[in-house]
Amino acid sequence: MIGKRTRTRAGGAGPARGRLRAALGVTTTALLTVTALAALPRTAAHAADTLGGAAAEKGRYFGAAVAANHLGEAQYAATLDREFSSVTPENEMKWDAVEPSRGTFLFSRADQIVDHARNKGMKVRGHTLVWHSQLPSWVSGLGASELRSAMNNHITQVMTHYKGQIHSWDVVNEAFQDGDSGARRNSPFQQKLGNGFIEEAFRTARATDPDAKLCYNDYNTDGVNAKSNAVYAMVKDFTSRGVPIDCVGFQSHFNPNSPVPSDYRANLQRFADLGVDVQITELDIEGSGQAQATNYGNVTKACLAVTRCTGITVWGIPDKYSWRSSGTPLLFDDNYTKKPAYDAVLSALGGAPGSGDPGDPGDPDAACTATYTTAEQWSGGYNGKVTITAGGSPITAWSVDVTTTAPQKVVSVWNGSPTWDGGGNVMTVRSSWNGSLAAGASTSFGFTVNGGTAPPPRVGACTAS
Repeated sequence: MIGKRTRTRAGGAGPARGRLRAALGVTTTALLTVTALAALPRTAAHAADTLGGAAAEKGRYFGAAVAANHLGEAQYAATLDREFSSVTPENEMKWDAVEPSRGTFLFSRADQIVDHARNKGMKVRGHTLVWHSQLPSWVSGLGASELRSAMNNHITQVMTHYKGQIHSWDVVNEAFQDGDSGARRNSPFQQKLGNGFIEEAFRTARATDPDAKLCYNDYNTDGVNAKSNAVYAMVKDFTSRGVPIDCVGFQSHFNPNSPVPSDYRANLQRFADLGVDVQITELDIEGSGQAQATNYGNVTKACLAVTRCTGITVWGIPDKYSWRSSGTPLLFDDNYTKKPAYDAVLSALGGAPGSGDPGDPGDPDAACTATYTTAEQWSGGYNGKVTITAGGSPITAWSVDVTTTAPQKVVSVWNGSPTWDGGGNVMTVRSSWNGSLAAGASTSFGFTVNGGTAPPPRVGACTAS
């Protein structure tokens, strides 16, 4: 995943990882989603042409891991909004992001993702509350009593902030080690609090938000093996004693050295038979072409075959932003073009591949204009303003290039999300909170330039979706 962490897993190193628009459920386990039926204006006679829509018609969600810093990219946001019904923050809810120092909570980046998802009618998976990685150094330095207090306070504060907004939480993540031992991972929590820390975390989570689904999440547990057996034994013990656990997450990171196991479906089913939901939480499959498509289709079919498999989340949107991008493991290529794997998933979900727009991230009639004015000027620089105006159709996102001439440099930008070329003088500004405009409506972004006032910046054509 895109982030600051690595870990060892079969076949490679990598990270851990619902708009749940529900259709009429075919089993009693789908009844919880019936209230969202109005969000999916389809009939059985018309096959869905998006991942989220097709999954909803099966009573499930189809989600993606999302990075806040990409939401300003028009194609990224448009593909997310069109295709997915659930989001999982990639890194923005992890301990180092939300509580970098003890008692100081920073929610702005995670809020950006949650607000975007809820504004688009999507559901949100919370990831993750207790995990040995991406853990601030101050946590590891605590003694046992202080660590217990800090863990429970972290769970309480984060879940309270998002209470009523998260459909499932990864309460504890990756607490078992790899290999044949089935042992617990030697984390600060395990070292100082012992085996009971997982149960305590789940009980604290239930007390904080009784309505959220509480999940245990791990990798290399996709088939029956020593690690999955250890997780199974824990879940069985929890359910027998009334410890609050509602779901188990299977990360499902696959590659040629760690392929989809032949007993994948049976493994999901044995956990479901314990009375918990199962979720595929971080799916990505390295490869390309028909082989990759077949694997994606088989994973999707396995979930559909298990009544309590409530949804699938892929760990990213385009290949270029994947935590293992060289393996091209996702459903969209670097240009957001749908891959054969996309069609395989949509077909497995009962959708209609090719019936929609094949990869266009937005309305082909969407258009906008960009107009530049100098707002303020002084001897060494100026403030520029670019006004974005939608054309004859509403738009959901926009972007425009602004080019300055050396030695001029843009030193700050507001009301837009900027990126720069290698030379630092061509700035692409994409919409942030202000991407959605009605036909003919306007918004603006501004920037400060140091290094002279002439010549004025060159503003390129506005691109909308």
